[in-house]
Amino acid sequence: MAAPLYVTQSGRLFHAGLILIVTVGLPARGKTHISRALERYLRWLGVKTRVYSLGDYRRKVLGGAQNVPPDYFQTKSPRSEATNALRRRIKNELEDQIMDFYTVQGGQVVIYDANNGNVKNRKDCYEKFESKGVHVIFLESVCDQEEIITANIRSVKLSSPDYAGWDADRAVADYWSRIRDQEQVYDTVTADEGPFIKVMNVGERIEVNRIEGYLQTRCCFFLMNIHTKPRTIYFARSGQSLIEHSYKADSDLSPAGWEYSERMKAAVIARRKALKEEKKANGEAVGNENPLLIWTSARRRAYHTAWPFVHSGFKVVQKPIMSEINPGVWDGLSTGEAMELYPDEWDRFLSDPYAHRAPRAESYHDLSVRLEPVIFELERCQDDLLIIGHASVIRCLLAYLVGLPPNEVPAVEIARGDLVEVTPASYGVISRAFHFWSGEGRGDASGENLYENFAESTSGKGTVLPDSGVNFAADAFNMEQEAEEEEKIEKEIQADNLAKSLKGKILNKLHNSSKDGTRSAPHPHPQGQSTLPHLQEDKEKEMEERTTGSDAEYGNSPGLEEVVSEGDAEGKEGGSLRGRASELQAFDIWNEIGEEADKVSGYSEYLGDLI
Repeated sequence: MAAPLYVTQSGRLFHAGLILIVTVGLPARGKTHISRALERYLRWLGVKTRVYSLGDYRRKVLGGAQNVPPDYFQTKSPRSEATNALRRRIKNELEDQIMDFYTVQGGQVVIYDANNGNVKNRKDCYEKFESKGVHVIFLESVCDQEEIITANIRSVKLSSPDYAGWDADRAVADYWSRIRDQEQVYDTVTADEGPFIKVMNVGERIEVNRIEGYLQTRCCFFLMNIHTKPRTIYFARSGQSLIEHSYKADSDLSPAGWEYSERMKAAVIARRKALKEEKKANGEAVGNENPLLIWTSARRRAYHTAWPFVHSGFKVVQKPIMSEINPGVWDGLSTGEAMELYPDEWDRFLSDPYAHRAPRAESYHDLSVRLEPVIFELERCQDDLLIIGHASVIRCLLAYLVGLPPNEVPAVEIARGDLVEVTPASYGVISRAFHFWSGEGRGDASGENLYENFAESTSGKGTVLPDSGVNFAADAFNMEQEAEEEEKIEKEIQADNLAKSLKGKILNKLHNSSKDGTRSAPHPHPQGQSTLPHLQEDKEKEMEERTTGSDAEYGNSPGLEEVVSEGDAEGKEGGSLRGRASELQAFDIWNEIGEEADKVSGYSEYLGDLI
């Protein structure tokens, strides 16, 4: 496995050299989305990478579209000399910054995000950087599906400074006209231009030419797994377990943990509803809602936290590879005990919390290597995704999505009772956290977050940089009330559905009993006003007679004689249920399905009224 790699003191992989990935493609083909995703992956590998966008730099220099010369994007007729000079200046200044990243800042990979749709311009770029020892690869994004292009325009381009204050439909029309103009002079990349990777319809098909080298092939493999379909990824920790500080125990959820699991489900459903309303309010197109897929580890406390989703029909997938970090000899120890028993290991750990590995344990680097297959599955997944896991696992996955440097990963605070929401976008990811649980298992008496074991605790592992924007525990929005209300609604729906299901089972049981010719005792309460507690007394009395009386007495017991009442005959033709069965028979049915019936509050009274 490759990730994350250890790097040299210079910040480069000595055997890979300098690499420039030049994007090629018409506007709104997903070039920026691909560039940012590839940058995120290479950074996670440990490679110093940066995206340089020609469009972003032009906006930085000139401002919005209102400040751009009218012929700046013109292709059908010659541009003015002043406009050509302006275009050359902006392009040369950006390419000078790219060389500065290589020579001064110690960078290794640059992704040059621009259209680059002209053969001559690509040739000039190739010769310029190859002459300076930089290996150039063209990355072309081709898309012939108009619905993908239009969706990309509406979701990304309309929010850019170019169209600030524009009417949405007018902005879409203007951008389509820009695309039509450039289509007339666009040249696709050919094999004689140099190494290239050609991506069709954002991953539908990939064509590769003369790709050599370790990092280059890793880029190809990554690009085979990405897509641009909008989706949301949620992260939440598993509920409190019976034995919290033991990796080996693999204990089940505590009572508070089961309550937490129900509240989590309500919080996720409430957030999905709120997100849909946010899109409507922002004027975004709201189509069919993505299905929700749940991933958990194979540890009991993680999978059982997902049980409410299982019972509601959601697809839940267990992934043993997502188990928490192995604490080794520190299993079950507190911070103070680890310092006292293993002082040398503790000092080495403080010097590098990310890479240090305690005896028979895993480091965060080891965990990241283990999770690499999950990274690719996460990129491939087109559904909304909820990952219910352990703090250490969530930290590594968030580090990948958000772009955290390795040294910050062990210090990220992930509180139990917080739902982290990550939405991949063309210019990175949008991350937010929502607090939905303040019950047992969230924090200790001092307010510090509780973790499953010391290896997952943030104690002694530094702090997240203030400007990183990923201190989720501190920045969470409170949604406890929304989660409680959603949970109440869910329980009412479940109770109603279960009541209907039990009523159907009772009716079916009684119908089959009557159809088979079984005989029940005479109805002791003709008006049918008894309830199940009365049935319990009658049943106990019958059992006492059965065990204390003689066989003759039992055989002559009026409780076992059956006279099919007129009501039973009427019932076969749709008459009253009350005339069709005795309360003692109903009691037998109640015992048979009692476990289900106990789930519905007040259902015994419902059954009594039914009979």
